[in-house]
Amino acid sequence: QVQLVESGGGLVQAGGSLRLSCAASARTVSSYAMGWFRQVPGKEREFVAAINWSGGRTNYADSVKGRFTISRDNDKNTVNLQMNSLKPEDTAVYYCAADPILNIIVAGPSGVDFWGRGTLVTVSS
Repeated sequence: QVQLVESGGGLVQAGGSLRLSCAASARTVSSYAMGWFRQVPGKEREFVAAINWSGGRTNYADSVKGRFTISRDNDKNTVNLQMNSLKPEDTAVYYCAADPILNIIVAGPSGVDFWGRGTLVTVSS
């Protein structure tokens, strides 16, 4: 079983930056793809970004391309999401995800194996 714990959420003004981190409990996650999703009340959880096991491949939702950067450190079992030029519409609970297959994460939330509990990001206008 893989446990994922997010940190780094908070309140920021529009145009500002935040860095989210996700710590994984199991060493085996270094062979997993990992990613980030977000969800606002009343809406479906949506894909934000994903990275393959080595860090050599990344995918981003169109809405965050050029503003967000996903990275990972397999020695520390962590994945990070650097969020720049934040907008009020980025406000959501952000969830860390892990799955053996990158394309499962990119396809959406339904097939993902492991989830964190989420961290709230609020962007004020």
